[in-house]
Amino acid sequence: MKRILFSFLICFVCINTHAQIPAGYYNGTTGLTGYALKTKLNEIITAGHSDQGYNGLWIGYQTTDRDYYYENNGKVLDMYSENPAGADPYEYTIISDQCGNYSAEGACYNREHTVPQSLFNSASPMKNDIHFIPPTDGKVNGMRSDYPYGVVTNPTWTSQNGSKLGPNTTPGYSGTAFEPINAFKGDIARMIFYFVTRYQNQVPGFTSGNMLDGTTTRSLTQWELEILLAWHDADPVSQREIDRNNNAYAFQGNRNPYIDHPEWVHDVWGYVNTTPDTTPPTTPLNLAASNITGGSATITWTASTDNIAVTGYNVYINGVLYGSSGTNSINIIGLNPNTTYQVTVVATDAAGNVSPTSAPLSFTTNNTPSTGSSNELYISEYVEGSSNNKAIELSNATPDLIDLSNYSIKKQANGSGAWLNETVLSGTLQPGAAFVITNSGAAFTCTFTSNLSLGGSPLDFNGNDPVGLFKNGVLIDIVGTFNGGTANFAADVTLRRNVSNPSTTFSLSQWNSFPQNTCDNLGIINPNSVLGTHETEKAPQFSIYPNPVTNNELFVKGKDISTISRAEIYDLSGALIQVMVNPFKNSNKIILRNITKGNYILKTDKTATKFIVE
Repeated sequence: MKRILFSFLICFVCINTHAQIPAGYYNGTTGLTGYALKTKLNEIITAGHSDQGYNGLWIGYQTTDRDYYYENNGKVLDMYSENPAGADPYEYTIISDQCGNYSAEGACYNREHTVPQSLFNSASPMKNDIHFIPPTDGKVNGMRSDYPYGVVTNPTWTSQNGSKLGPNTTPGYSGTAFEPINAFKGDIARMIFYFVTRYQNQVPGFTSGNMLDGTTTRSLTQWELEILLAWHDADPVSQREIDRNNNAYAFQGNRNPYIDHPEWVHDVWGYVNTTPDTTPPTTPLNLAASNITGGSATITWTASTDNIAVTGYNVYINGVLYGSSGTNSINIIGLNPNTTYQVTVVATDAAGNVSPTSAPLSFTTNNTPSTGSSNELYISEYVEGSSNNKAIELSNATPDLIDLSNYSIKKQANGSGAWLNETVLSGTLQPGAAFVITNSGAAFTCTFTSNLSLGGSPLDFNGNDPVGLFKNGVLIDIVGTFNGGTANFAADVTLRRNVSNPSTTFSLSQWNSFPQNTCDNLGIINPNSVLGTHETEKAPQFSIYPNPVTNNELFVKGKDISTISRAEIYDLSGALIQVMVNPFKNSNKIILRNITKGNYILKTDKTATKFIVE
């Protein structure tokens, strides 16, 4: 009941005035419609925008997001915790309750990018623009992650004010989405309309995230646009939005035109398309196999067509889904020698329509088994630690220099939907070297070199977010269960690969598990991989004796061993047992510590070899 009287005031204000719009601010818009109007609005709101920086948002919230509309107590107005019909489940005091650490709702508030940072690589001024970045509860913000907004009928998680996370149920997208409560759907829609207008010229360079369509005109995917238009109509501009717009203008010098003139939303984008896309793509044709070896093959086909657009292809081996591709080819690995396989392909579009299955292609691998040495870059370690302690290690166990610009990583959110948040790598990786990618907010206790630090996705994965390694847009390796749903495959754990080849099918048998926040091996290539190519193709640069070791003393003999700067001992699971710096500066002896009977690997910066302890 607390909004009844105020609702009449809101209605009166909406009908009679657009308070505090500066005279002449929207000059040049008269008579414009469609994307011409959007472009003019882009010019106006870009010209006056003064970037106040990321930490400036904390200052801005002191005027833009205070509750003078519901409890009317000046607390933080959080769209993810506000209960318009009764008491809020929790409240935040401005400044003193800003994050902070959180593990549950009600701990602190932080900064929610309604268009996720991962879509624009956390670049400024987007990262700092208060018009689409409200304060929200940290936990709910984290649960929303970088999922698009949508309609959720069967939620997998619900916040204390009723915001929902789960599969989107409207046509065009079946992946995970986040649905706020009805009272704030229009607010969020108009924030996003502002974003794609203010940054329309940059949208072609942004990641889609299933929200953006890569154009300067419509800028939003059709399914997301239809949802936001419906939300805009169902939840009209409130006095709270008008006040927020005025205060944001005072803070950073530009306005949200769709709060000042709500009618412009439909002037720009028209109305909801009520005709669903039910046309499937055409059948993939002319499947062919090439580059056939004893363990791999490249499959190509003629690209399908669609009335709107083909979004990808699903490839099946002997009737079982092998993987997906965004192009009309895929490199299949992990095959057995002298074996016949049957491949079929289907095409998919954004509406979820699936083409007829292609005619099957049969091919037989060569009668030459794999040597077991890696011939490709692969994911060698996965760290899903506490808070932002997230890392992915890639290893080059081949004898060749690898050009990383051909590779990228993506994640699949909650084991459903499309691959998201592509990060293209750069540089080169030497043979026998590892490349470590970490979350920029990580606070690891181990000392190692992070080759690439990312804020947010895809380095914000949890235990149910598969991470894929792609080469020229084709999936070649994966950690996690693709399309596995919300079930955790590796939560709060470190996984280390015990094989040295990539695979597009995840199997825990290929990984050794270690406790949460284990990070001592990051940046050190899997010793089993080192012993693959290098053991067979290079003679060791030193020898060890006695072997087997009987009294915990291992001796090393070889040329220039005094120049070895670091030596490490691993067990055959890949666990690091012992580290020695300048081990042979004064002696050729290693005293083995905390080592029991078994097989081990001695690795140095020159080579690696096995030994036995009795």
